Amino acid sequence: MQICGAKSQWFALRTAAGREKAVAGQLRSKGYEEFLPVFRSKRQWTDRVKELDLPLFPGYLFCRFDFNQRLPILITPGVKLIVGLGKLPTPVSDAEIEALRRVVASGAPAEPHDYLSVGQRVRIREGSLAGVEGILVEAKNSWRMILSVNLLQRSVAVEVDSAVLAPAAPPPDRARHAVPAGLAHPPAAYYKATAG
Repeated sequence: MQICGAKSQWFALRTAAGREKAVAGQLRSKGYEEFLPVFRSKRQWTDRVKELDLPLFPGYLFCRFDFNQRLPILITPGVKLIVGLGKLPTPVSDAEIEALRRVVASGAPAEPHDYLSVGQRVRIREGSLAGVEGILVEAKNSWRMILSVNLLQRSVAVEVDSAVLAPAAPPPDRARHAVPAGLAHPPAAYYKATAG
């Protein structure tokens, strides 16, 4: 029996640490459609190597339900909250759930990764370019990092593997002299007025 009415949508649920599988089982037994994407990981123990199925999003799972009928979800042991923006729970798009399902079903190697968005400042974690920072862009199904020489106002695009990228901290001078929203290229007077 699946509880899936016309108003049902996918939501992300925050769970107690390590309780994702137990919560998924409880929701399933209540008749809800749940989805806990997992990946296979090898763990070294003192006497052997063991393969485990671990959550792709530790502390989270997805469930499809009518938000107006959310009480049975919230009282499920191990469920902490329905994830949202601010105080409003926010549905997850069907397309994102379908993409995750296809990845998991394909058996392709997958693992958790830092969230990166186009336009974000990133840093290469390993390899010959380890430590190099730039802005992430997408071009024809590949990822590129833009490196800039501010003085020359010129940039270079380098193709990179997203698996070696991590979010970068803002440069110290940028953090101290943050530019107000909406002011893309502040006048020099702005920097002088905020210096010090």
